Amino acid sequence: MDQTAPIHTHHHAVQFYGSDQSLHTTVAGFLSEGLIIGQPALIIATEPHKTGILARLTERLIDVEKAQASGDLVLLGADEALAMFMVGDMPDEAAFEARIGGLVAQMLRDRRARTILRAYGEMVDVLWKERREEAAIRLEILWNKLATRFGFALLCGYAMGQFYKQAARFEDVCSHHTAVIQTDANVVPFKPKGVARTA
Repeated sequence: MDQTAPIHTHHHAVQFYGSDQSLHTTVAGFLSEGLIIGQPALIIATEPHKTGILARLTERLIDVEKAQASGDLVLLGADEALAMFMVGDMPDEAAFEARIGGLVAQMLRDRRARTILRAYGEMVDVLWKERREEAAIRLEILWNKLATRFGFALLCGYAMGQFYKQAARFEDVCSHHTAVIQTDANVVPFKPKGVARTA
């Protein structure tokens, strides 16, 4: 990693969702708010969730085909993205920086210096559902390190049903985020704000 790269503030929120519909609504609100003002959007999700989010974006009058063609909206499958940097049961930092970090850098290239990218990711949810909790936590840390370099706004989604009997792990996940969105709340506003650097 470039040790001279600038350190930025970032916003890394998490939604613990009870229904797919509430997740789609929250993610679409978060991404469309940015797309409208020229902020690029990255979606890393399972196929059903990608379909649902795109449908909600369309309802918000976002031309998703045009946004994809222009590079303002990039879609990746969660399993496809995980395959880019998982080594055994854990994320490899160098591979994550090269592949996911490289994608973020590419999306921001040739844009105004203060352009903020908005990203939604549920790779951590996929890992958690596979009972690879330590890998999910490690990935959250890697996201935070990447965000301090680029200053983007990131929203993660976790199915709430996985945490009903895991209060300690729930707190652990929350500790790696700057904001927690209430389960099934139709929260649309999502304003990036300054936070302390995450190790």
